[in-house]
Amino acid sequence: MEQVRAVLVAVGAAAGVALVAGCGGDGDAVRPRPAGSGAPRVSAAPEAGVMAPARVEVIAALAGCAAEIRIEADELRQGVCESGGDGYVITTFPEDRLKETWLDSAGVYGGTYLVGARWVVGAEPGLLTGLRERLGGEVRELRGIGPTAGR
Repeated sequence: MEQVRAVLVAVGAAAGVALVAGCGGDGDAVRPRPAGSGAPRVSAAPEAGVMAPARVEVIAALAGCAAEIRIEADELRQGVCESGGDGYVITTFPEDRLKETWLDSAGVYGGTYLVGARWVVGAEPGLLTGLRERLGGEVRELRGIGPTAGR
């Protein structure tokens, strides 16, 4: 589990660096969505009775743990938590396009993630299925690269 957590935190850090490096100049700056510009895509969090996108702390609480924030940036916010020996890496984004960029970067490493509206949860695949019942979203398997990709 510790190896999975280390890889997921490394992916988050690498993706954060990629996002920061890709945001140079006024034309590429991340800006909040103006009021009335259309609703973001959302997925239901049935057990919470709320609609995502959610904060790291809310997702962690639904997973049964308290998040320790590891990355706090304009492009993403990431925390890790553990519940009964099960570890989660929770990443939230201010825009869906930043989430998709992060997933593209994480795709190099492979893995299975629960993906919702402006959030991603990394954990062992079996944990994600149960968490999906509480959060909504979809489980995505990223292939990775190299000789062991997809295994």
